[in-house]
Amino acid sequence: MRKWMRERLQRRKKEPEKPAPESAPAPLQPAFYDIAPKTEPEPAAEPETPRPIPETTSAEIQSPAPGAQPGGDQRKRRRRRGRGGRGRISKSPPRTTPGSPAPPTSAPEPAISAEPAVAAPAPPPPAPRPSRGTVVLAIGLPGSGKSSWFKRHNITPLSSDLLRSLLFDDPTEQRFQDLIFSNLRSMLKARLIARRPMNYVDATNLTSHDRHGWIKLAKDYGYDVQAVFFDVPLEVCLLRNQRRERVVGEDVMRRMAAKLKPPTFAEGFSKITVVKVKHKEA
Repeated sequence: MRKWMRERLQRRKKEPEKPAPESAPAPLQPAFYDIAPKTEPEPAAEPETPRPIPETTSAEIQSPAPGAQPGGDQRKRRRRRGRGGRGRISKSPPRTTPGSPAPPTSAPEPAISAEPAVAAPAPPPPAPRPSRGTVVLAIGLPGSGKSSWFKRHNITPLSSDLLRSLLFDDPTEQRFQDLIFSNLRSMLKARLIARRPMNYVDATNLTSHDRHGWIKLAKDYGYDVQAVFFDVPLEVCLLRNQRRERVVGEDVMRRMAAKLKPPTFAEGFSKITVVKVKHKEA
């Protein structure tokens, strides 16, 4: 390439002008572009000295591409970047050349023993919190003897009949049941906050759903819950109901008897006391 450029430049050089004689100037002659100017014979090209090839490692020398002319400067091909960019880590193993040190290998993983692991002993369960007192629920039909049992034991319970007398001046008022029992729960909650040791609730509490609210309230304040179940036949309750001042209808009594479910320890009671009649009353 350089030789060709040098020849091209020599061709473009003009012949140096000769000094004209002083006697007479040369006449002007028209110049024609068709006539090529006379050129001196080209000097012989100096032979190019071969350049020393720099020493390269075996990894830098690459085989020529198929169809390329042999010889010439050997240039390094730029490695094309992958899609991952600069931060992408090549997963291919490193190339090794003869005479180069081998890449370091990771240490073998230790073998896992097949011995079963010994389970740590479970921590002991926390000690139960001491009880602050007791809540006693009376369970039974009207006329089963709940109020009489409390009087014999000289106990003044939280009674729904007593609350009806205080709020409506009528113990037979049955139109505001939600209001009656919400106030009854508030009175029991006040006693639990005051940490009274013994608390009695005088109500029918026929089903487990009716008793669940009282049990949860007592457990939340750290109290034990006990039950006094009045297991009295329906015929005895109907006979006693006719002698009372506050008479409940017979159809109402029979519907209540169909709903009555005896208490169980699964509900959360720590003690259940059953009260029965000794003989059938005439």
